[in-house]
Amino acid sequence: MIRQVDQALAREFGLTPDEYQNVLAIMGRAPSLTELGIFSVMWSEHCSYKSSRAFLRTLPTTAPWVIHGPGENAGVVDIGEGLAAIFKMESHNHPSFIEPYQGAATGVGGILRDVFTMGARPIANLNALRFGSPDNPATRRIVDGVVRGIGGYGNCVGVPTVGGEVNFHPAYDGNPLVNAMTVGIARQDRIFLSAAAGIGNPVVYVGSRTGRDGIHGATMASAEFDEDAQAKRPTVQVGDPFVEKLLIEACLELMQTDAIVAIQDMGAAGLTSSSVEMAGKGAVGIDLDLDAVPQRERGMTAYEMMLSESQERMLMVLRPDRTEVAQAIFEKWELDFAIIGTLTDTGHIVVRHKGRVEADIPLGPLAEQAPLYHRPTAPTPLREPLGPVSDPVGIEAALVRLVGSPDCASRAWIWDQYDSTVGGQTVRRPGAADAAIVRVEGTRIGLALTTDCTPRYVAADARTGGAQAVAEAWRNLTATGARPLAITDNLNFGNPEKPEVMGQFADAVSGMAEACLALDFPVVSGNVSLYNETRAPDGSTVSILPTPAIGGLGVLEDAATAVGLALAPDLDLVLIGETAGHLGQSLWLREVHGLEDGPPPPVDLVAERRHGDFVRARIAAGEVAACHDVSDGGLLVAIAEMAMAGDTGIALDVPQSGMAPHAYWFGEDQGRYLLAVRDGDALIRAAHAAGITARKLGQSARSGRNTGLILSSGATISLARLLAAHARFFPEFMDPAGPVKR
Repeated sequence: MIRQVDQALAREFGLTPDEYQNVLAIMGRAPSLTELGIFSVMWSEHCSYKSSRAFLRTLPTTAPWVIHGPGENAGVVDIGEGLAAIFKMESHNHPSFIEPYQGAATGVGGILRDVFTMGARPIANLNALRFGSPDNPATRRIVDGVVRGIGGYGNCVGVPTVGGEVNFHPAYDGNPLVNAMTVGIARQDRIFLSAAAGIGNPVVYVGSRTGRDGIHGATMASAEFDEDAQAKRPTVQVGDPFVEKLLIEACLELMQTDAIVAIQDMGAAGLTSSSVEMAGKGAVGIDLDLDAVPQRERGMTAYEMMLSESQERMLMVLRPDRTEVAQAIFEKWELDFAIIGTLTDTGHIVVRHKGRVEADIPLGPLAEQAPLYHRPTAPTPLREPLGPVSDPVGIEAALVRLVGSPDCASRAWIWDQYDSTVGGQTVRRPGAADAAIVRVEGTRIGLALTTDCTPRYVAADARTGGAQAVAEAWRNLTATGARPLAITDNLNFGNPEKPEVMGQFADAVSGMAEACLALDFPVVSGNVSLYNETRAPDGSTVSILPTPAIGGLGVLEDAATAVGLALAPDLDLVLIGETAGHLGQSLWLREVHGLEDGPPPPVDLVAERRHGDFVRARIAAGEVAACHDVSDGGLLVAIAEMAMAGDTGIALDVPQSGMAPHAYWFGEDQGRYLLAVRDGDALIRAAHAAGITARKLGQSARSGRNTGLILSSGATISLARLLAAHARFFPEFMDPAGPVKR
């Protein structure tokens, strides 16, 4: 049954009454079904950033090493020797709740295409995952599907998954976050862009055939969930990593010729977004003949083909005299190749199917009159400082509880399902360092890669939390010895029509911008995911914690100089940075007292820069055997992580600090690093000369001796007990017998 195109249908497609009236004004008539579909996806939150564009423009995006910032498929930075790193992070949140395996798998496939469409060979994947409470019966199913989807796609396509993060919180019960990041390498003189050019040039479709999967996926990603979310399963794409591998190789082979004028992957909104964006960026028109589109299902309409989000597809503009060369390459790789249109001088997108014009839309107004909202914002209420907090369990019991908690427990169960070494260039595997290290093949260059965010900080103070997310990524790169270059971001928030949510978004972006400027750490790509809320049967909504995930990239001139976090025997352990014992929003407070209260720890960006530059210089000088930043869980958790990673005990000799022991050991003060060195006294002298607070905490055991953490009180916490607690959570949680009861 063909639906009448009217305001009611437009609302079903996600357009407001005012937006639909603007469509009528642009067209001068009622749109066809296909035209309405094109407007609805291009003006969706997912594609148009209509609630966030005004804020994103405030982020710093340039630096001498930035080659391409936001606006292309991915960001591009100079890493030396004529090479560029191309990287981006993107969300696949809603699909991963509806169908966890395919949602996560196609998230990986989509971000891979964003990178190799620019001429880069992908060399690493990362992911930032947020799941609901472990006590929620649905969480285990979602974790299982998402992890298998990421591993299944990345492993099969032959790109190592080298790092990421995983957190749990009840706020994600109905809306998990799956943020996927890919990094690739290209020659600086062989970077491909998406702006179409050359009137009369052929428009070519390559890759898999088009089906009905994923139709209106972009619109679905721009709406809240309700209790009938599983009914949206047809909007979730289905991926094939083996076809993606063929597509990577075919595209990279064609890129060695001079055939390509412009190239774009068919991601959100499929053929619609790729053709509209390519023609719009090039200020040309585009004429498409859908009869030529390779199809895997019978009887597909123009509407379905334009909005399908079938995976593993690309759109190209080629030189007319190179189409046969291109076709031969794609046929060799057993991929579809079809000329489906031409570039025109009309400034319109014209879609033809079975002899009829199904759409004729002016591209200028479609882009220039896309909605841009300045939505009301409301400030996040300031949290009152915590008063004195008692320690009901003691230092040893608290440490065991923290290292075994869902947010600190070993992620080996997850890492073991990912191939982190395929390609043979992984230098530091997951968990071995604060950031993953991957060598650039054929060179000594190393890339350091990380993803970071502490959502509970952002929920308590969005500006501080946004700055802290950037600063933590910068610290994790620095802790390996890498020079931080740039970030990609994935801004996950609730319903932007709520002033309190837009207030969180605005403040978080402001904090991010401040940190990026202070740390010389620009934003070069990213993604915004809004409407991450679940609507309950009673009409109420539950929002996720505001989660501005940061993907950081740094460079080492020699990958072999990167340091890990594993403590070795007979070393001094030195703390860089000041300790005030801040327990607000700490993991200790949550795990011991069951509270998420108080403000987050303050972020001093001047101190961050000074401390990080100092640490990086010491690593470059060869003075540092291991380094670890202090973050979730505080100082003693960081020490325990170093000791467990190196299977080496340490005797801690901490001077009286004048604060409660639990505040000293578990406070989450920012800007701190732990350095394991041969000569702690020399390091401390150098730090003091630079105006930096430094303190020796103790000395690691000699080989074969002390197998635990000896506190200054004389108590010993055995490594065996810590390792057992650290390893327990995921295997027990994922046991089919039932989730672990905490």
